[in-house]
Amino acid sequence: MNKTLSLKENHLFRALYHRGKSAAGKTMVVYVMKRRNQAVNRLGITVSVKLGCAVERNRARRRIRETYRLNETRLKCGFDIVIVARKAAVDGPFDLLQKDFDRLCGQLGLLEAERHE
Repeated sequence: MNKTLSLKENHLFRALYHRGKSAAGKTMVVYVMKRRNQAVNRLGITVSVKLGCAVERNRARRRIRETYRLNETRLKCGFDIVIVARKAAVDGPFDLLQKDFDRLCGQLGLLEAERHE
């Protein structure tokens, strides 16, 4: 299983927003930037105050973190990833969240090639 570190510094988020690639879906926006010579990914999750009270924002964070955890082994290593939640991430079905994440990662080239045995 891949190891993922947390992305916490504001300047790293800002760099990703300005220089990284992005893809938007109904439930989230994913920003990605390749890191040099790194074997692990760094993940940051952003949920705006506009989405609701603290309970709803924390719920959105937990759902996004779980979606990432379930797909972590399928992702390439060496990237900084920031996921910005949208309103549908709070109250939409979890299946939609997973499909959206899968589609956006595919658009950004984060998914490893499927291994056929």
